[in-house]
Amino acid sequence: MSGRVLAACLVVAVAACDRLPGRPNRADRPRRPSAVLDFATLYGESCAGCHGDATRPGAAVALADPVYLALVDDATLRRVTADGVPGTTMPGFAREAGGTLTAAQVDVIVREMHARWGRADALAGAAAPPYAGAPGDAARGAQVYAARCASCHGPTGAGGEHGGSIVDGSYLALVSDQGLRTAVLVGRPALGMPDWRGKDGRQALSPQEIADVVAWLASQRRPFPGQPYANNERTDG
Repeated sequence: MSGRVLAACLVVAVAACDRLPGRPNRADRPRRPSAVLDFATLYGESCAGCHGDATRPGAAVALADPVYLALVDDATLRRVTADGVPGTTMPGFAREAGGTLTAAQVDVIVREMHARWGRADALAGAAAPPYAGAPGDAARGAQVYAARCASCHGPTGAGGEHGGSIVDGSYLALVSDQGLRTAVLVGRPALGMPDWRGKDGRQALSPQEIADVVAWLASQRRPFPGQPYANNERTDG
């Protein structure tokens, strides 16, 4: 048998191996996790559990909110996705931070969130307050809270007819000051909480008022969140 004929036979034999009974087709073979660049898969596995998606809310601020996407810049969104937020329940998803995502996968998530859920008219012509800002004054923030928030969350923040507690110790222990600011900025539309512009869109909080009410919220944190007894001692003997 000539060399050419032998080589041809080997090619046919190797090709036939892919058609052996029980052998999966190439299209059905699992891909390496690092090769997945499908947004729905990446977002669904890494983000939707906490932040929800376009059809349902999650426990955390919605990322599918056009107002949120209009206020946060790509660099911040990429950094938070990759590195997480220390001291909170937001982990870092990049490999360098102990997660599983490559830089290319983080880029897909950031790019596609804007492409799918962002809207050029999300702010309806309103001047956008800064996404981040200097700390405010808690005393002034108490006045802002009383005027703009207490009607839903109650006079002390412990909950009211239209809103739950926003001074719960466990909640405040798990959310950063920026997380509080983000909630004030973008609200929780799916839960009936308006953004910084108010229910009618005509009573917007100023940047200073936003900073002050966030300072008041942060001042409500407890030294030992979740601990019902002062100084870690029971009072009933």
